[in-house]
Amino acid sequence: MVVASFRFPGEFGGLAPLRKVAGVAGDAGLTLESYRFFFSDVIFAEILVKSLLVSLATTLICLALAYPLALWIARRPLRQRDVMVILVILPFSSNFLIRIYAWIIILGPFDLLYTPFAVIAGMVYVHLPFMILPLYTNLEKHDPLLLDAARDLGAHPWQRFWKVTFPMSLPGIFSGSALVFIPVLGIFAIPELLGGTGDILIGNLIKEQFLESRDWPFGAALSLILTLVFLAVATLSARFVRRGGER
Repeated sequence: MVVASFRFPGEFGGLAPLRKVAGVAGDAGLTLESYRFFFSDVIFAEILVKSLLVSLATTLICLALAYPLALWIARRPLRQRDVMVILVILPFSSNFLIRIYAWIIILGPFDLLYTPFAVIAGMVYVHLPFMILPLYTNLEKHDPLLLDAARDLGAHPWQRFWKVTFPMSLPGIFSGSALVFIPVLGIFAIPELLGGTGDILIGNLIKEQFLESRDWPFGAALSLILTLVFLAVATLSARFVRRGGER
């Protein structure tokens, strides 16, 4: 992929053949044109920023929905917890595309199909378990004696949550956020099926370059740029998780 991003597109798509020309640096079939093209047109930066915003919105919504559910599951009796965790992962037993087509049927009667809302709803539905499971894994390990000690010291329920439960759950929050943010940033099936023509994200753009425009070098360059964003997010998440664990 790295080499392909520096090559010329073929005459009929794909990659142009490499040429070995001694002493001629610019005639070896390698070029920076794909990267120059990306940074020269603001529309590609807008698509990347839009993809980041959609990923951030999906992550925040998943966190808002998953945290109370994970906390509730973690405080149930052990037998009930096992059943609830199975219910959380049960959607994975069905095909991904079938679940998305189900949302097409659900959103169709309400005229919400092919809208940004439909895209976000599909993203949240698919990735919500990836936020619930890390949070639940973290929350179930909390020592209830710490909450009892806080209560004995006069802390009311809201203070016990913010001073004890929430700080201890930060590693789960950061892990779940990374597991949601990173896949959403590169996904293309949900925006293509549930979104309209104005809901093109970076994943859709990469897919178009490989399968429709047949501009493999530009598609490879976009993929590498997206990979760098992935690595940056994963590095920051790992750093926050490590700091949260130390605290």
